[in-house]
Amino acid sequence: MRTTLFTPMIPPGDLLERTRDYLLKREALFAENATRSGDAIRRYDRKKEDIRSPYSRDADRILHSRAYARYIDKTQVFSLVENDHITHRVLHVQLVSKISRTVGRSLCLNEDLLEAIALGHDIGHIPFGHFGEKCLSRICQNERIGSFRHNVQGVRFLDEIENLDLTLQVLDGILCHDGESNATELTPDPIPEKDGFAAFHERLKRAAAGEAVIPATPEGCVVRFADTIAYIARDLRDAAEVGLIAGFSDLPADIRSVLGDDEREIINHLTLDLMTSSRTDGICRIGFSDEVGVALNRLKRFNYEEIYENQKTRSQDQIIERMFDLVFNVLKEDLEKDRRQSKIFLDFLDTPWLSQEYKNTISPAGAVRDFIAGMTDRYFNRLYSSLVLPKNC
Repeated sequence: MRTTLFTPMIPPGDLLERTRDYLLKREALFAENATRSGDAIRRYDRKKEDIRSPYSRDADRILHSRAYARYIDKTQVFSLVENDHITHRVLHVQLVSKISRTVGRSLCLNEDLLEAIALGHDIGHIPFGHFGEKCLSRICQNERIGSFRHNVQGVRFLDEIENLDLTLQVLDGILCHDGESNATELTPDPIPEKDGFAAFHERLKRAAAGEAVIPATPEGCVVRFADTIAYIARDLRDAAEVGLIAGFSDLPADIRSVLGDDEREIINHLTLDLMTSSRTDGICRIGFSDEVGVALNRLKRFNYEEIYENQKTRSQDQIIERMFDLVFNVLKEDLEKDRRQSKIFLDFLDTPWLSQEYKNTISPAGAVRDFIAGMTDRYFNRLYSSLVLPKNC
């Protein structure tokens, strides 16, 4: 039986030309401050023969990454609730992508860039959400490897650990996506084209130190606000689902009078207000109207008080904190004692998709940090159980 080698299909020249012509015509309609394909800055792969725009290629690379696959079992707020209707991050990033592209379309921005940033923006989140992040950050500080921040970790996963060679614009949007910020309007803070990655790494250092960083593109600013729109009402829905609040009727009247009485109304009102209040020609401004901005921050405070810091939500925090301490310490000890037989080597450091440079340079504490950060909630719980429960003889 004769075998043949597979030859990758190269798009015919006329198809490439027609597609590029369409993209050029589409981008000619963009707003003055929109990010165009020709603006894309990439470290290594500068090939032109691709039917996709550079940011569309980035979205595909993120979708096919190992880190994206693990979104499926990373919870959003309620980590210890057995309910299949509770939002997981894989759904959240799709909601952010949809809202971002809807807003971007009305503002004549680059939808491919919006999609790529949105799909990758929460890659750095770890088991047990923001509380898990606090636990791991405390451990990292004790290990003298700096604080842990999920936005910085997202860049680390995509740029350093898997080395996907994403464009500077996408990495910047992921780094600067802070949806928890109380800022209600943003003006992009561009990164210079010359030595762009050097400037980006300075920005990365500032973000790692806890400094607020502003997206370099209007698309990054839109995703940042779309992140807030996507989670703020959905978290209320999830809280009602698990009985933490009675429903949207629990919202104070001053919030409901501005934003609406249910999830659909809140998302719709915030989205439309972001469209109508933003400007992408002349001096670029992405943000909400004053009235809606005030109501949105009031809603954030309500969510923090009634949901995120609710005693029922936080009842297991001490147990989770001890779980993080034990898992981190055992993994680090095993790695230092017998590297090639350790769990972290077999399940993480010895995998073929990991960047060789990363394998050669990462410290034991840094490797444990990245391994834990990449875990799903289920994997973390399973690993913890395997470490503390006696094994059958």
